[in-house]
Amino acid sequence: MKSFPVIIFFLQNKRTKSNFIALFKFFVFLIAIVCLYSFLFHILMQYEGREFSWITGFYWSLTVMSTLGFGDITFHTDLGLFFTLVVLLSGVIFLLILLPFTFVQFFYEPWLEAQQKARTPRELSENITGHIIITNLDPVTTNLIKKLEIYHYQYVLLVPDLNKAQDLHDQGYNVVVGDLDDPETYERLRLHKAALVVATNDDLTNTSIAFTIRELTDKIPIVTNADNEHSIDILEFPGNTHVFEFMKMLGQGLARRTPGICMGATVVGNFGRLLIAEVPAAGTPFEGKTLIRTRLREMTGLTVVGLWERGKFAAPLPETMITSSMVLMLAGSDEQLKKFDRLFSIACTSHAGDAPVLILGGGRVGHTAAETLEEHHIAYTIVEKNPSIVKRSRGNHIHGDAADINTLRSAGIEEARAVLITTHHDAMNIYLTFYCRQLRPEIKIISRALAERTVSKLYRAGADLVMSSASLGANSILNFLRPDELSMFTEGLNIFSRSVPSSLIGKSLIESHIREQTGCTVIAINAHGNQQVSPDPATLLQKHDEIILIGTTEAEAKFLENYCKH
Repeated sequence: MKSFPVIIFFLQNKRTKSNFIALFKFFVFLIAIVCLYSFLFHILMQYEGREFSWITGFYWSLTVMSTLGFGDITFHTDLGLFFTLVVLLSGVIFLLILLPFTFVQFFYEPWLEAQQKARTPRELSENITGHIIITNLDPVTTNLIKKLEIYHYQYVLLVPDLNKAQDLHDQGYNVVVGDLDDPETYERLRLHKAALVVATNDDLTNTSIAFTIRELTDKIPIVTNADNEHSIDILEFPGNTHVFEFMKMLGQGLARRTPGICMGATVVGNFGRLLIAEVPAAGTPFEGKTLIRTRLREMTGLTVVGLWERGKFAAPLPETMITSSMVLMLAGSDEQLKKFDRLFSIACTSHAGDAPVLILGGGRVGHTAAETLEEHHIAYTIVEKNPSIVKRSRGNHIHGDAADINTLRSAGIEEARAVLITTHHDAMNIYLTFYCRQLRPEIKIISRALAERTVSKLYRAGADLVMSSASLGANSILNFLRPDELSMFTEGLNIFSRSVPSSLIGKSLIESHIREQTGCTVIAINAHGNQQVSPDPATLLQKHDEIILIGTTEAEAKFLENYCKH
């Protein structure tokens, strides 16, 4: 039964008919040769005065042509022996060379090709709906696919190259083969029933994809990434719903975590009237105090719902000591956050005096970070190894290897308030993180990661905060798909909302054991139009309630696995 689709695909192939005709002609010719040799065998045997049956003639012809030559029937005359040599040599050519070659070329190779094409589909089922069409596999979409699988979204990865599609299919991806600029491809992908198209190719290809899709429909949203800032207008023209700049977003995100930049509490999630914000503890009056001594809730009405420190998330406790490397998660209303800014933003502005920020890596991420620092009047120095980048860049640059201690000292590592590590190589980022931590144990280190598996290594090497364009991009797209349902606070820490699972209805928070079983913390409950921030552990979970949770990526996946399988 498994071979049935292959047989159908094989028989429907346009080349199959011509291949069968070629094979048929060859076998007819081969049979004619055997018949001719059998006839001549009888003629020569009669010449020698011997008589054999027609079956014997065919038997002798095939054994000699196939070089088996059992020797039970042989000619006695020179003419007969010469005929035997002719039959033997022609058999070598036709049976041992041409037959395998012809069979492989006209049957076996087409069969293998049909088998490969049959297991890599070229269209989706007509019953599919609400799926996500992805036109490129890169770190962003790889991360996005993992999250789509967690949230039980159907997706399809469109790949133009058959061999690449087969490799990705073998790796477990849902792949369809087709040209990116062919309207028929998107018809086969049931574009009109899709929920979203994600195009993260280069700017030229993304533009072509957008025009192709808009030929078919104006309703399906398209999200894309712009490699070049000047491409945004061009990408928006054909009808892309949202154009992201992941590299720019990453550079800005890294810079905004720098000590000395104070934009107040940065909102990272919006769940109705409830706002979730992040606040670095460094430079605030909270450093060195226990959570209860900050009187934060008393003064502003905000609730600390989580603490994040060097890759580790902890639920807030009254006796928790706040350190400079911590980031506080706050939950409250817009008015409460504004009140927080009025009370505490001044202390943040004066932090670290005029000490510069060291940026290791002068690529697009590094330059975006530098522009953000410049907007906030913070001095910086970029260390870049590539002389061509240094020449065409403005600002304070040092040409040299960031792994060289003399270069770092020239750049001001001993006086810098923070180090932003923005190179395009994870191994280098890990090395530089550890190196800078050894040189300055107290310095703030904010690093970029390319692969998700590198995040934990960077924290282990000494980074205070890690961000990656892959997670940032994937979460931005997922937030577009699921507005007000989830947000990434920082690399590996998410905020999300779900309806109360059926297994928890009627139970109190303390009876649910959500934190013990998953590692997630319930930070708010939306019930009957009312929102309870930091709800009492005795609060009962009702059927139509919505719970808002915070936790690491692993904790979120565990919660969804335990409570939201359906």
